[in-house]
Amino acid sequence: MSRHLVIVDTTLRDGEQTAGVVFSNQEKLRIARLLDELGVQQIEAGVPVMGGDELQAISDIVKLGLKASIMGWNRAVVSDIEASLACGVDAVAISISTSDIHIEHKLMTTREDVLERMVKATTFAKREGLYISVNAEDASRSDMDFLVEFAKEAKKAGANRLRYCDTVGILDPFKTYDNIKTLIEKAGIDVEMHTHDDFGLATANALAGVKAGATHVGVTVNGLGERAGNAALEEVVMALKHLLDTDLSFATERFVEVSEYVARASGRMLPPWKSIVGSNMFAHESGIHADGALKNPKTYEAFSPEDVGSERQIVIGKHSGTASIKAKFFLEYGREMSDEDANEMLTRVRALAVDMKRSLFDKELVYIYSDMLKQHGV
Repeated sequence: MSRHLVIVDTTLRDGEQTAGVVFSNQEKLRIARLLDELGVQQIEAGVPVMGGDELQAISDIVKLGLKASIMGWNRAVVSDIEASLACGVDAVAISISTSDIHIEHKLMTTREDVLERMVKATTFAKREGLYISVNAEDASRSDMDFLVEFAKEAKKAGANRLRYCDTVGILDPFKTYDNIKTLIEKAGIDVEMHTHDDFGLATANALAGVKAGATHVGVTVNGLGERAGNAALEEVVMALKHLLDTDLSFATERFVEVSEYVARASGRMLPPWKSIVGSNMFAHESGIHADGALKNPKTYEAFSPEDVGSERQIVIGKHSGTASIKAKFFLEYGREMSDEDANEMLTRVRALAVDMKRSLFDKELVYIYSDMLKQHGV
């Protein structure tokens, strides 16, 4: 795909809504800078109407003079948008529920009232010269005819796009594609995908929406967000580049750096098995895999570790082979090992790995090798 796509990062808003996560103001500023340096085109910086530190942080982010557009999140309430204006943002998200379950049980109102609130807030924001995303909360459980009407009214009132929210993450990629294609064809408005990961499909659903014609994708670093989180920035950008042939010219070599910073700031561990940025992404222990990766990394790596700021590791443990041991000692210690010594090392390594129930540290390998040489009288 060659058409232009916009990445909308909401780490500072939806990401901070992860239960128990709070960013300091300085962390918010740092994260905003990092996102801008990565290439994120729009940053949803927070909820201005909260006031206090939140309002101050958003105002300070605006003053950084970043290349990215800075967006404030709002309910469909004029006073919320006034708070966004006070921060100096150039864009606003105006959010209101469109599903009947939300309208009846959360808002306790009617579809007609939802349309009226949205149009009033959107008209005000347009008059103030803001870029506008109208968010259809719980869009994935909304009646399609009403959602189309909602989108048309939003566009008529001055909205630049509709944020299609899979609020409780109940979509699958096939349904997503159908829904987004129908919405775009009938409403004629730009659509942003905002997907949640309750069934582990947030990134897949975001990509399906893009395939159907969505022009914007909402993401968070490391997939932070409510409950199971959102589509992960690093996953979406790398999948677009390598699976959908859409290179957004991001500084992807900084992904590990940014993910590790956000992990520390959020107090949420970055799992070793995390896709794209986890420490196990380029760690090879299995003898067959390690041997293949040593001969040609493309045999077992979808992209190079340098692409995301990581590095390849040959891990020695229960499943290692002699090729891994010989390569480890030659590449890291400058020692050439005979096949006979490698086989003996492998026997000792496997025994200790089973006993310790883990792969071995470098120092442990050196100790094993030293003990083996001593027993050989070397």
